[in-house]
Amino acid sequence: MLYRVGRQIRVPEVRIVGDGIESQVLPTREALQMAEDQGLDLVEISPNAQPPVCRIIDYSKFIYQQKKHQKELKAKQVKIEVKEIRFGPQTDEHDYDFKLKHAKEFLSEGNKVKAYVFFRGRSILFKEQGEVLLLRFANDLEEYGKVEQMPKLEGKRMFLFLAPKKVAQKKQEQPEEEKAAPVKEKKAPQQKAPKEYKGPWVEGDEF
Repeated sequence: MLYRVGRQIRVPEVRIVGDGIESQVLPTREALQMAEDQGLDLVEISPNAQPPVCRIIDYSKFIYQQKKHQKELKAKQVKIEVKEIRFGPQTDEHDYDFKLKHAKEFLSEGNKVKAYVFFRGRSILFKEQGEVLLLRFANDLEEYGKVEQMPKLEGKRMFLFLAPKKVAQKKQEQPEEEKAAPVKEKKAPQQKAPKEYKGPWVEGDEF
């Protein structure tokens, strides 16, 4: 977004706002002079207001903060892709399990899944079978995704849309002291009582 600054503001009067500034309507010349006296810039932030609203700020710092904020918002945005999975109306179990596994991975990664059954030629006669297949697919993915659109026939294709469920937060790991196996307290070895001396007693010997 581009802002008009200083002499680029050519309306007769503006409402000024800013830190430590009382909101008031002033002739644009006075507002410009006020900004210059403070060593700051007069920046038009709401041109469509009546009169336009301007802030007395450091324009360079303002633009830096705006760019930083936009960068942070962009970093927080999660790019969601739509992954397609195609079935035939008579998909065998092995192929079904293989595609189910991929769908679980896609949904776990936060992507949407667009599953569809393609009817070729006379296979359109099996559209009920295709619908049952897609409903089973949605049921098997219940823990991973929620249905955004139930099976719907469009031309030769029947579509089902699934959106990822919110990933549950991982359980907090136990503290290290709880993880460690309890250490058994070692008992001090019992000292053996001195054996009683039963030999001949000699004067001067102590036992």
